[in-house]
Amino acid sequence: MGSMFRSEEVALVQLFLPTAAAYTCVSQLGELGLVEFRDLNASVSAFQRRFVVDVRRCEELEKTFTFLQEEVRRAGLTLPLPEGGLPAPPPRDLLRIQEETDRLAQELRDVRGNQQALRAQWHQLQLHSAVLGQGHSPPSAATHTDGPSERTPLLQAPGGPHQDLRVNFVAGAVEPHKAAALERLLWRACRGFLIASFRETEQQLEDPVTGEPATWMTFLISYWGGQIGQKIRKITDCFHCHVFPFAEEAAARRAALQQLQQQSQELQEVLGETERFLSQVLGRVQRLLPPWQVQIRKVKAVYLALNQCSVSSTHKCLIAEAWCATCDLPALQQALQDSSSEAGVSAVVHCIPCRDMPPTLIRTNRFTASFQGIVDAYGVGRYQEVNPAPYTIITFPFLFAVMFGDVGHGLLMFLFALAMVLAENQPAVKSAQNEIWRTFFGGRYLLLLMGLFSVYTGFIYNECFSRATAIFPSGWSVAAMANQSGWSDAFLAQHQLLALDPNVTGVFLGPYPFGIDPVWSLAVNHLSFLNSFKMKMSVILGVTHMTFGVVLGVFNHVHFGQWHRLLLETLPELVFLLGLFGYLVFLVIYKWLCFTADSAATAPSILIHFINMFLFSRSPTNRPLFRGQEVVQSTLVVLALATVPVLLLGTPLFLRRKHQRRQFRRRRPLDEDKAGLLGQPEVSVASQNSDEEKAGCPGDQEEEEFVLSEVFMHQAIHTIEFCLGCISNTASYLRLWALSLAHAQLSEVLWAMVMRVGLGLGGEMGVEAVVLVPVFAAFAVMTVAILLVMEGLSAFLHALRLHWVEFQNKFYSGSGYKLSPFTFAVEDE
Repeated sequence: MGSMFRSEEVALVQLFLPTAAAYTCVSQLGELGLVEFRDLNASVSAFQRRFVVDVRRCEELEKTFTFLQEEVRRAGLTLPLPEGGLPAPPPRDLLRIQEETDRLAQELRDVRGNQQALRAQWHQLQLHSAVLGQGHSPPSAATHTDGPSERTPLLQAPGGPHQDLRVNFVAGAVEPHKAAALERLLWRACRGFLIASFRETEQQLEDPVTGEPATWMTFLISYWGGQIGQKIRKITDCFHCHVFPFAEEAAARRAALQQLQQQSQELQEVLGETERFLSQVLGRVQRLLPPWQVQIRKVKAVYLALNQCSVSSTHKCLIAEAWCATCDLPALQQALQDSSSEAGVSAVVHCIPCRDMPPTLIRTNRFTASFQGIVDAYGVGRYQEVNPAPYTIITFPFLFAVMFGDVGHGLLMFLFALAMVLAENQPAVKSAQNEIWRTFFGGRYLLLLMGLFSVYTGFIYNECFSRATAIFPSGWSVAAMANQSGWSDAFLAQHQLLALDPNVTGVFLGPYPFGIDPVWSLAVNHLSFLNSFKMKMSVILGVTHMTFGVVLGVFNHVHFGQWHRLLLETLPELVFLLGLFGYLVFLVIYKWLCFTADSAATAPSILIHFINMFLFSRSPTNRPLFRGQEVVQSTLVVLALATVPVLLLGTPLFLRRKHQRRQFRRRRPLDEDKAGLLGQPEVSVASQNSDEEKAGCPGDQEEEEFVLSEVFMHQAIHTIEFCLGCISNTASYLRLWALSLAHAQLSEVLWAMVMRVGLGLGGEMGVEAVVLVPVFAAFAVMTVAILLVMEGLSAFLHALRLHWVEFQNKFYSGSGYKLSPFTFAVEDE
């Protein structure tokens, strides 16, 4: 818990890695994840670093891996998960992996190219067979008649005037969406001097590129004349038609069709063998690629880390600087000794001083990770600053539950989170890629506590799906009121609303043991009662929360040795906050304890007292709560106002005085040295000036670091922000009251508009049971969608704001940066 309360101590270490063992040492550090390397070559271009060739080799391998992975996915296969704990291979194995990868990729390209060529050739044979077997036949010759008619053949009989002309044919296949345009263009270009026949293939043919079945249109064009033939061939080429030879005799066409079928069978056998060989190659890729991917990513990470190191003057070792947790230094030293033992020279580790602010390291587990994430979303804490996460574990779910309090709704959220917690080790749950699911799964422990606290506050509010439950006997007795007040039947008939007087003996038996009395759910002034209760509760919780934040700032001041801030900042802040708003909390609790239900009618108004406190006045109609209240209130206001100049001027004046003392102490030894030098004539003026410059450098630096105007401006901003924030932040906590009432009223409306209407339908038991099924389904859906999801998200965001703005700004700066250790954990995943 110590590391959660404050970030761990981190040291800057310098590593001397022997050149022969540098790769092994960094690889071992990546497996352990202990250090974060600093870039010692920030001014050197990435292309001029020592291991840039090795990094490029790894990048080329990653490109080849991407090609192999795409080929595996194209074949409908999946890559298995790599085995855990694969170490980074030695540099000599990198060449072996590169050779095997290039050979596999080239082999896969050749096989895939042969497969594509064979598929394209087989597709051509299928189209040619479809053209020959489609039933196209050339027009038959007929005798010439005297009068032209529709039945007059275009081809003249042998011996006619066109007996020297020969009929030619163009046959082929075209895509269906191009057939109509092709036919129109052929008719217009050839002016009708042709006969074209288009038919759709009976069976769908597999596309050689996409592999999807597709329908083709076969065509047969009869023409005569050389020029028309050239036009037809140019047009078919423009439409990317597949043109095949077409014999005029039917016997020749049948013989060609048989030959095509035989070639198709032979080609199909060759294609099957090619695909079987391709599956074998893909199987080897499936087996070898996952471990290679992990290993190459590790190798690349190692070389990138080595590129951040500088080379010693003797070129015998690499020098690295890294941040490391102090508690991990022995493990770091042992790991480097084990890794460099084979090289004969051990790696050296030693801590070095540094003025830079170290990174923040806070170790988390499954439970604390989500709460630490809430804090880090506001800002990563400074080094050794108090961490709000341990307190957020309790305060965040509790403030959420104050706004979301309902036993039923909290129980549903708790069960949902509990199911995720119980199934957190299942691989299917971990590997889910849905973003919304991963968000819920990452915050499962946060949801678990939010649901649990909502059940608790739901019992306090006595609400379960907006219905009150009588766990204990009520503290109010209606029977005693009826017996002693003499309520007759006529009185009950005339008065629809009945009032319970706590001053009547036996009516008020005492407070409810836990939470709100269920009798309030029947009262017409239920909402007014809850308004008063939840508003005062919100103020109490808000002032307590803010005061706790100011107290946590004490731990920061003590740890960083800023003792003056305890007296000049923390004490005035506490006096200002508690003197005004802490006194308001005292009035609320004092009124609760000193005024019972019997004297509630004569109780004074706290709001009027609080207003009169700032006006230094009194109200004749509002009697004081206790003796000497006016004096106490005036004294508290004067103290609160007196703390403002202390808070504004105290720290700047103290730092200025401290700076002057430091300057005075630095000048005294300097003056003594000057007096001694003046008594020695052999000392030259140049040496005197040199000594003055050396002695004056730290002082000049310190003077430049301290600027009174900047310190004063920073303190003025802090004072204004705190004083105004105490007012605005206290009012901001009233959102607890507002959202709690909104959630209760929405739940009440949903019950009244859905379930109450459903329960009132149907007179018979069977009819009512049938009607309740869809009614309850609608109630369940709207409860989850509106009250759990929408209202839950609203309460979550408001609780987040209360922690970030109202709580954490009292002590938490969030101006640090995380320690990002060099680790292979991401590559293993």
